[in-house]
Amino acid sequence: MLDLSSVPAPKAKVIEGVTGPWEIVIGLEVHAQVATAAKLFSGASTAVGAEPNSQVSFIDAGMPGMLPVINEGCVAQAVRTGLGLRAQINLVSAFDRKNYFYPDLPQGYQISQLYHPLVGEGEVIVEMPGGTARRVRIERIHLEQDAGKSIHDMDPTMSFVDLNRTGVALMEIVSRPDIRGPEEAAAYVSKLRQIMRYLGTCDGDMQHGNLRADVNVSVCRPGAWEAFMAGDPSGLGTRCEIKNMNSLRFIQAAIDHEARRQIAILEDGGSVVQETRLYDPDRGETRSMRSKEEAHDYRYFPDPDLLPLEIEQAWVDDLAANLPELPDEKKARFIRDFGLSDYDASVLTADTSDAAFFEAVAQGRDGKMAANWVINDLFGRLKKEGHELSDSPVSPAQLGGIIDLIASGDISGKIAKDLFEIIYTEGGDPREIVESRGMRQVTDAGAIEKAVDEVIAANPAQVEKAKANPKLAGWFVGQVMKVTGGKANPAAVNALVNARLGL
Repeated sequence: MLDLSSVPAPKAKVIEGVTGPWEIVIGLEVHAQVATAAKLFSGASTAVGAEPNSQVSFIDAGMPGMLPVINEGCVAQAVRTGLGLRAQINLVSAFDRKNYFYPDLPQGYQISQLYHPLVGEGEVIVEMPGGTARRVRIERIHLEQDAGKSIHDMDPTMSFVDLNRTGVALMEIVSRPDIRGPEEAAAYVSKLRQIMRYLGTCDGDMQHGNLRADVNVSVCRPGAWEAFMAGDPSGLGTRCEIKNMNSLRFIQAAIDHEARRQIAILEDGGSVVQETRLYDPDRGETRSMRSKEEAHDYRYFPDPDLLPLEIEQAWVDDLAANLPELPDEKKARFIRDFGLSDYDASVLTADTSDAAFFEAVAQGRDGKMAANWVINDLFGRLKKEGHELSDSPVSPAQLGGIIDLIASGDISGKIAKDLFEIIYTEGGDPREIVESRGMRQVTDAGAIEKAVDEVIAANPAQVEKAKANPKLAGWFVGQVMKVTGGKANPAAVNALVNARLGL
């Protein structure tokens, strides 16, 4: 875990209003689909892409007399997520019924956890540019069912309902109102997604709704949030919730618009009404969806079909002992063991596949050189062509082979670039390509001396200029490299040129 004792917190986002400055206060409820093969209370599949209503059990469909049975795998994934967020795991939790009607909620209620959640308080460290970091407190994580999907654009007069998602397990991760700006909010969601991907508890696919956020936004005068943290909430504003955000870019845009909307209301002498709103990305604005419900509006009560959930500490300890290395720990190790910069380590640990690829390349080799080739040459090329790492035509073994040839002096940096291009487009073994195509670097002192002497003899005027200005000696190095087809050892060429010119 990052030690924040000497790390400054990022400054709050300040919006200048007509009556003075305002700051934003943000809390998020992130809904993460649990990565399991079956649903929370039934054996129906959670696979994506099936025909509508083809993965619906009697329980999911709300048929009378059907009793839910808890999926232990879902509980384990939620506990692992809690452990990854350094949260309190509650050995006793319970499920409640949250009553409301939607066409895509066949039971007429959602099974959730209000009073006794599975996971209690935790934290997430969100690192921001400029060497700042925010500790975002997690209030709770509870398990609940997802609803189905209503489809409104297939018929001009009717809506359709697909119940395949009904009953899929969700983890609702509720933060405290610790986030102070749009960029922080996006970074927080991104960090949560990264941690859960490392844990394998949620795939984080926002495009398909597997990770989405309800964003609570309010505004206050400077100093009010600090007073709230000290125990005085009187200066905080009324919050509005922006529902179902599934894009980091839209989260930022929605927060900025909503904050400015609230500021305009307050500065005009009005009052912000607590409500649920939706973000319209086409118009770049939020609009009212419904008045904000409170717990009593949902008429919560303990689910009579489910006993309290009791888990054993030994089971939790076993899950904890088998957690993978998490992003912050992996980043710290890459910096320590491979000598990487903070930036390079952040890039390489952004995703588990990126980290694994780099580590395979760097094992037993110069870590900084490996990072440079992975980030700049491979990742840069893939990004330019719109490809993912999974589509890479260059394997860790091939890229490592190029680095080995550089380290052994068999090829120069320039030849390595040409070799990378060949492997990227044609494939093959790096060492075999160097041998078969005559790409080996010229290290024979006699051959290099001959090339240097020929270039110097052919350019007497340039020799005089270089003697007057030693910086021009580099011109001779370039000419020798050109004559040798880039195969001469650059260090040897540079030394010989300086010696011949008496520099």
